[in-house]
Amino acid sequence: MLSNSLIELDRAHLVHPVSSFRGHEKLGVRVLRSAKGATVTDASGHQLIDGFAGLWCVNAGYGHESIVEAAAKQMRELAYATAYFDLGSEPAIRLASELADRAPGDLNHVYFTLGGSDAVDSTIRFIRYYWHAKGTPQRDQFISVEQGYHGSSTAGAGLTALPAFHAGFGVPYEWQHKIPSHYAYRNPAGSDPAAIIASSLDALKSKIEAIGPERVAAFYVEPIQGSGGVLVPPPGWMKAMHELCRSYGILFVADEVITGFGRTGPLFACSDEDIVPDFMTTAKGLTSGYVPMGAVFMSDHVYEVLADAAGEAAIGHGQTYSAHPVSAAVGLEVLKLYEGGLLENGVRAGARLMAGLESLKDHPLVGDVRGRGMLAAVELVTDKAKKTPLPAAAAPARRVFDRAWENGVVLRAFGNGVLGYAPPLCCTDAEIDAIVERTRLTLDQTLQDPDVRGAMA
Repeated sequence: MLSNSLIELDRAHLVHPVSSFRGHEKLGVRVLRSAKGATVTDASGHQLIDGFAGLWCVNAGYGHESIVEAAAKQMRELAYATAYFDLGSEPAIRLASELADRAPGDLNHVYFTLGGSDAVDSTIRFIRYYWHAKGTPQRDQFISVEQGYHGSSTAGAGLTALPAFHAGFGVPYEWQHKIPSHYAYRNPAGSDPAAIIASSLDALKSKIEAIGPERVAAFYVEPIQGSGGVLVPPPGWMKAMHELCRSYGILFVADEVITGFGRTGPLFACSDEDIVPDFMTTAKGLTSGYVPMGAVFMSDHVYEVLADAAGEAAIGHGQTYSAHPVSAAVGLEVLKLYEGGLLENGVRAGARLMAGLESLKDHPLVGDVRGRGMLAAVELVTDKAKKTPLPAAAAPARRVFDRAWENGVVLRAFGNGVLGYAPPLCCTDAEIDAIVERTRLTLDQTLQDPDVRGAMA
C-alpha cells in the first residue's frame, strides 16, 4: 500500500496515544517501515538512529532473529495458555523463575501483565488487599513524586504527576498524594546532594504526618524519573527514602518500567542503591518491545500475607493475557541476549553517550546534561545563569523533534525543552557519536530560530 494511502487511513481511523487528535490530523503520520540494530527506516527510505529505543523499550535493538524464532516456535507449539484454573505454560513458569533469581533480595514472586500501566494498577490492588489482610483497611492513602510517571490507566494516571495525564480526566483521586521531585537542576534546596536528600526526606515525612502514618499504604517512585524529563536523583536518595518508608511500615514500590533490563547499567536500577522494594514493576525492556508484557515483582512477606489471608479462596485479580506463553518465550530469549553481552555493551555505550552529551555543555542553548547509563537528557535554556526555559512560542517539542528526524536521529523532545535519550544497548561507538553529532546540528539550527534568539537577547 502506498504511504500516502496509509497516511489517510491513519488520519481517518487510528487513535494515537498521548497526542493532539486535531494536531495529528493536520500533521499526518510518519510511517516506519523496517528496523535493524539501532537503525529505523521510514516509508520514504529515510534512515535514522533510534536514540529513544522506540518508547524507552527496544533495549536489545531491532531485528534479532533469535527473538523472532523464539516467538514463532512458541506460536507453533502453544499460541496461548491461560494462567487461570491452575493452568500454565513452560515459558511463563521458566521466565518467572529466571526473573526471581535475578531480582533484588526476596522479590521471589512474579505476576505478569501486558505492560507497565497495568503492572502499576495491579500493585494498587495487591496493596489494598495486603492492608485489608493485615486488619488495617484504613491504610488506603498512596504517595508518589511530582513529575513522576506511573502509567495512564485510570488509577495509575493519578499516581502519575504530569499535567497532561490529569487534565480532563478527574484525577488524581483524593487518596493520591504528591511530594516535590528531587529535580536537581531546579531544586529549591540547591544542587548539593545532601541538601536535596534532606529536603525530600522532610517532604515525605511531612506528607506522611499530615495524612496520618496509620493511613499511608504505599510510596511509589522511579529510580530515575523518565517522562518527567529524565530526572536523576543524587546517590543515596532512593536508599534514604526507602529507609524512611520502612521506619513507618509503609510499602515501597519501585517503578522500573523504564529503568529495568540494562537501561541504567545493571539489570535493575535498584541494584545501584542496594535496596529491596516491597514491589517492583517492570515492562518495556522485559521483552525489548517485541511483544507486550509487564511484570510485578512481589516480596516474600507480601506474598505470604496475601496467600494466608485468602486461604482456599481466589484472590480476584487477573487478566486474560497474563503469563502469555509467546511473550514469555520472547522474554526468556531477550534475557539471554542481555546476559550474552548486551548489558556489558550498554555500560560501555552509556559511558560514551554521557561523555558525548557532556561535550554539548558549551552550546549556548544547553543548561543541563544528566543521566545514568543509556538513559540521559539535555535541558535547553535561553539563559544559563537564570535557567530560563525555551519560550513556548518556540514549540520545542515539535520543532526539535522534526529537525532531529531530518538530521537522522530519533529523540524525545519534551514540551519544556528537555531532550530525552534512551538508545538500544546494542549501539556501536559510531552510532553513539552520530547521536551526539546530530543533536549538536539540531541545536545549532534551533539557535537560529527568531523566537529563540529573541528570548536570548
